[in-house]
Amino acid sequence: MSFVKACALSELEDDTPKRVELDGTPVSVVRTEGEVFAINDICSHANVSLSEGEVEDCAIECWLHGSSFDLRTGKPSGLPATRPVPVYPVKIEGDDVLVSVTQES
Repeated sequence: MSFVKACALSELEDDTPKRVELDGTPVSVVRTEGEVFAINDICSHANVSLSEGEVEDCAIECWLHGSSFDLRTGKPSGLPATRPVPVYPVKIEGDDVLVSVTQES
């Protein structure tokens, strides 16, 4: 598993997604409930950026149709999305947020 720097921890505001691109993969990095998560930034239903949505209860909502995805598992909590989106391992080293997009969990 290869980790790359996604952003600085100090750049993340609570419950505000930050879009980054890592090795050609769009990723939404989110700090919420005292943890940092990385989830694929593309909604599995509508092919739009999840980082433009809102974060609540450890889930990110697609702004277009309202599907929410669990930041821990990528699973949708309701329609219209039925397929999960990939989530990625995160490590914090100092102020660096490191994400591995080489092995999806």
